[in-house]
Amino acid sequence: MAEILKRNKALAVNPLKASQPVGASLAFLGINRAIPMLHGSQGCTAFGKVYFVRHFREPIPLQTTAMDQVSTVMSADENVILGLAAICEKSKPALIGLPTTSLSETQGTDIKRLVKEFYAAHPEFAHIPVVPVNAPDFTGCLESGYALAVKATLEVMLPEKTSDIGKRKKQVNILAGSFLTPGDVEHIKELVEAFGLRPLVLPDIGDSLDGHLTEHESSPVTLGGTPVSDISCMGESIATLVLGNSLYEAADFLKSQTGVPDHRFDSLMGLDAVDSFVAALAAISGKPVPEKIERQRAQLQDAMVDSHFMLGFARVAIAADPDLLYGLSRLVTEMGCEVVAAVAPARANILQDVAAAQVGIGDLEDMEIAAKRNGAQLIISNSHAAESSRRLGVPLLRAGFPQYDLIGGYQRLWVGYRGTRQALFDLANMMVQHGHHEPEPYVSMYSQRTGERRAASAAGGKH
Repeated sequence: MAEILKRNKALAVNPLKASQPVGASLAFLGINRAIPMLHGSQGCTAFGKVYFVRHFREPIPLQTTAMDQVSTVMSADENVILGLAAICEKSKPALIGLPTTSLSETQGTDIKRLVKEFYAAHPEFAHIPVVPVNAPDFTGCLESGYALAVKATLEVMLPEKTSDIGKRKKQVNILAGSFLTPGDVEHIKELVEAFGLRPLVLPDIGDSLDGHLTEHESSPVTLGGTPVSDISCMGESIATLVLGNSLYEAADFLKSQTGVPDHRFDSLMGLDAVDSFVAALAAISGKPVPEKIERQRAQLQDAMVDSHFMLGFARVAIAADPDLLYGLSRLVTEMGCEVVAAVAPARANILQDVAAAQVGIGDLEDMEIAAKRNGAQLIISNSHAAESSRRLGVPLLRAGFPQYDLIGGYQRLWVGYRGTRQALFDLANMMVQHGHHEPEPYVSMYSQRTGERRAASAAGGKH
């Protein structure tokens, strides 16, 4: 069990975390024809929008209640009601996400009351669901804000109680954690479909933020994502797959409302984690594992053999949101690495299970200090860690949010047998490029192994 180190300074020197409103907005961006409207100043929304645009390299629909000095002191309630009415009238969204920010939370806004007042003042828009989320910047991080938005969406969209479990005999719910990229979500859907099942993903950023050209130059609402009508049908599925410890509270609510049995996974990186996921799909579908997936597993095993010479005993520093930190730490330690510095921006239950002696709650300066003190050879973090990597003289593998200096970083596949395989190749190549070469005995072993394969092939045997 990892020791959790408390934050030991009053400010962030080199910030690691993205805020809760950004995380909540990301969740809403995975719902079809939705639009997040942040209740705060224009700067709150503009800052988040810059983050999203630089990371996904796509136009991002975000709105704001535009609180100013007067409304902040007196009352900004009217801003919310007028803003919701304007969006409903002009954009006709299928859903509006309404996260708060530090400004509105400090003011003491009752965001749920304002939604009720909006419907009372504008009954003509009663068919458009509004999802209020309390997501102040001064606590939590992107991951926790995302999880709060997913739970709030279920609370608004699910019927009071359902008794139609299994009505849709092939439908499987997937609660997708914030650590998953659009590429990850797309691959997870492919794995589920390979077993003859229909995935219902919430939120589905693999469909809305995957970087595809459309006929529309711009849109005031999201294009693609989870259809709003599907969310209310989650109680008719045969099972729920929960991906990420941060979504366990949302999963508890879903299970209590629907009774649909669930299977929970803290990570989908590494051989053991993916094996558990594939075994669950086989049990749910009643079908054997397809040959294509068996092949991918064998490819990962071969990659583990090829890369462990470079990764064994490598010293790694990781800074990321809790779910991603946990998954990455497990991945590298399975290959014989040692996590010598682990930093998360906020507390979470999963941190005690991170594969490291200590986990610090802090920023990238804390990670840099620990990495330098413990002789880290490689860093895994987002693009903000580039300067720390340069100062330490060690390579940086970009992971998490945001990635603004790597084309296609947002789309990268990390999970499953294929994603794990590519991550191991990238880590091993970074070690080789920075002077950690294969020892001669292992090179000789490769030559011997190749000779044995050729001999077996000539004899018509298997290798």
